[in-house]
Amino acid sequence: MKKVAILQSNYIPWKGYFDMIAAVDEFIIYDDMQYTRRDWRNRNQIKTPNGVQWLTIPVKVKGKFDQRIRDTEIDGSSWLSDHWKGLLMNYRKAKYFSDIAVWLEPLYQAEYRTITELNLAFITAICDYLGIETKISCSWDYQLDDGKTERLVSLCRQAGATEYISGPAAKDYIEASYFDEVGITLSWFDYNGYPEYLQLWGDFVHGVSILDLLFNCGKEATHYMRYVKNDSI
Repeated sequence: MKKVAILQSNYIPWKGYFDMIAAVDEFIIYDDMQYTRRDWRNRNQIKTPNGVQWLTIPVKVKGKFDQRIRDTEIDGSSWLSDHWKGLLMNYRKAKYFSDIAVWLEPLYQAEYRTITELNLAFITAICDYLGIETKISCSWDYQLDDGKTERLVSLCRQAGATEYISGPAAKDYIEASYFDEVGITLSWFDYNGYPEYLQLWGDFVHGVSILDLLFNCGKEATHYMRYVKNDSI
C-alpha cells in the first residue's frame, strides 16, 4: 500500500499543508502547473497586532502569462530581509521564537532564483523540524501526460500509488472514474477539526502560515496537528 498526494508548492504554508505531507508516503510537488497570481505560491499570512498580514515574494510575471510555477523567477532579494524583519517584529515575544530562528533565519539569508527553489527549501526545513519523513519528489521527475485528471493518474501510477489523497477543492474537476479504471483509491483530505493553540494578537486564526504555530508552540506543534506523529521530534 502506498499513499501519494500531489500539490503545488506554497510559500511557508499553513499547518494543513504539512499534515497532508505527513499523511502520505510520497508527496509530489506539482509545479509544472501554470503560475497564478494572487495565490499561495509566493505569499502567505501571519498574525500582527493590526490583524492578519500578507508576506509576499515579488516575482517576474510581466509578459510571462503562461509560465509554469517552476519557471517563475524571484524579482530581487530585498524582500528577504523585509520578511524576516516582519517575522521578528510580530513574533519575537512568542515563546519559541528563538528556537525556531536558529534554523529559520539562515533561510532568509540564502539566495534563490525561482519560487519553486525557495518553497522547496522552506518546506523541507519545516518537515525536518516536525520530523516528517515523507518522500518529497517533483512532477518533473516523472513523465507528464496530457489532461488534468489523466496527468494525476499517470503520476500516481509511476510513483506506485495504491491510494491518491487529494485536497477537497479538487472535487470540482477531478474525474474519479479515471482512478477507478486503474485500481487506485481516491480519497479526500479533511482539513476540519484542528484544535486551537495559544496565539499572539487577538482572536484565533487557523489559516495563517505554520510559522505561527511553530513560534508559539515549538516542539509541541505536533499536538495541534492531525497526522504528524507527536513522538517524532
